[in-house]
Amino acid sequence: MTVAAMTPPVRTFAEFAPLLPELTVIFGAFALLMLDLFLDERHRILTHTLAIVTLLAAAGLVAAGVGGRGVVMEGLFVRDAAADMLKFVILVVSAMSLGYSWSYLRERGLYKGEVAILVLFAVVGMMLLVSAGNLTMVYLGLELLALCSYALVAIDRDGPLASEAGMKYFVLGSLASGLLLYGLSLVYGATGTLYLDAISAAAATVSGADRVLLLTGLVFVVAGVAFKFGAAPFHMWLPDAYHGAPTAITVFISSVPKLAAFGMAYRLFEVGLGPMQDQWQLLLALLAALSLAIGNIVAIAQSNLKRMLSYSTVSHIGFLFLGLAGGGEGGFAAAMFYAISYAIMSAAAFGAIVMLSRKGFEADRIDDFKGLNARSPWMAGLVLVIMASLAGVPPFLGFWAKLAVLRAALEGDLLWLAIVGIVFAVIGAFYYLRVIKVMYFDEPAGEPLQARQGTGLRAMFAVNALSLLVLGLFWSPLMALCQQAFAG
Repeated sequence: MTVAAMTPPVRTFAEFAPLLPELTVIFGAFALLMLDLFLDERHRILTHTLAIVTLLAAAGLVAAGVGGRGVVMEGLFVRDAAADMLKFVILVVSAMSLGYSWSYLRERGLYKGEVAILVLFAVVGMMLLVSAGNLTMVYLGLELLALCSYALVAIDRDGPLASEAGMKYFVLGSLASGLLLYGLSLVYGATGTLYLDAISAAAATVSGADRVLLLTGLVFVVAGVAFKFGAAPFHMWLPDAYHGAPTAITVFISSVPKLAAFGMAYRLFEVGLGPMQDQWQLLLALLAALSLAIGNIVAIAQSNLKRMLSYSTVSHIGFLFLGLAGGGEGGFAAAMFYAISYAIMSAAAFGAIVMLSRKGFEADRIDDFKGLNARSPWMAGLVLVIMASLAGVPPFLGFWAKLAVLRAALEGDLLWLAIVGIVFAVIGAFYYLRVIKVMYFDEPAGEPLQARQGTGLRAMFAVNALSLLVLGLFWSPLMALCQQAFAG
């Protein structure tokens, strides 16, 4: 072996420049980890505030295109338009989730400096996941996100619901990771490479035993991805995790990871396994139909708002899969549009529970919202906007998101799936409209609901909710950005 062969490659700044947003969040997380050691409970808001600033600073770097785009680290990391679009929304919605969490966790004695730091590391995992150019990077980003999420769900160690939810999430999440890792290993065995572009080239030519191996790996990969999304029948962890976790944590885990899961699906299916579109398109279409059916039907029977929203998440994943199953640039653009729309809607929906809860009262039952309009017309109006958007009522953002994925399914020659989507969209509207009904037509019951104090928090929630109307009225620019992300 020559001396030259033993010399490690020299890394230049230009090679790491596209990773500046990720490096900003990583350095911020480590700096806050050290800073938190010297802060007492009274000054811990400093850690929380700096975490939000770090996320918004990284979002600014992404939006400004600082560092440029390209493929670096010998193909491990890809920064392109799709990755930048997803990262920007991930960073902004994560910052908003932290904004919801401070007063909620503090008044329950749950706030620790580790909360903001775990969120930052989870965000790093998501950013790496959507920029993965290699199966190793896919798994690294996924596990960084998953491990932080397990800890966040179980942050209330003395609460039986949170402990149980954290354990179920950990056990079932580990099973999902195992399925995905086994599938990725089979894909590697069939193609002989870990790089997604090379896997795509090999998948187009494999035959015989290697093709059987690749198809088997594909099935396990689809199952692993569906598990991470929370699609039926791999949704068993989702209702318990959403219900058991503190609501402020549910705001985060219910919204942002869906964007990362979409990025993972795009990298694996379109970039890596594009030549096998006919096979994964069929599997995703079946999962979409099952998710739509189970999610909407079970949600109708729920009296707890958090569980209702968790089962509705399963149905929304079904709609997102309509776009993925449609395939092609149009299908993935529609699915990205839906993922972004759902992240904003979900953050607002669970944020409404945070806004109306107080110490000793969670405001997580549908009956808790009875007569809200008589007590707080402004809050009732904001909740109406959220529920109408989730139900897909025009002109709110959720309507255009559903319309986009239904169109993608039709363009993918999946007429039967589009019909299933329309039927269950109508069925799903029932349980959202039920919340509106109890707010406006039922008599107030129990103690008066009062929105959480704090001008900044109230303003953030109002912006979050009203953005569903504003983006619904002006949805075209957002859709155009999603289409540009996959153009060419």
